[in-house]
Amino acid sequence: MRATSIITNLRVADVEAAKGFYTGYLGLSTEDFNMGWVARYVSPDTGTTVQLVTHDATSPEDSVISVHTDDIEGAYEEAQQLGYEIVYPITTESWGVRRFFLRAPDGTVINIVNHRD
Repeated sequence: MRATSIITNLRVADVEAAKGFYTGYLGLSTEDFNMGWVARYVSPDTGTTVQLVTHDATSPEDSVISVHTDDIEGAYEEAQQLGYEIVYPITTESWGVRRFFLRAPDGTVINIVNHRD
């Protein structure tokens, strides 16, 4: 497994209500995307990123981080070989990402994802 980036997923009750703090006060002024239930905000100066999530649209559990990888199939196979609990099986989502969720040994749920360009 090779992580190409890791993004924090912050649970919020309402993305639009929380947006002002993260874009205004913290300066994450670029809205990378917004699907209503998840939105990503980025600092144009530093590239610092956060995702605000109300609930995951398809997984039975929410993740606390999203780990991007360029080899999603290999990451899935390795997770299975290592015996990690797969919370959500590898899936190509309607919004164009391929991902799966696993539970780390400490109980943390992690979204392993590949954005197809």
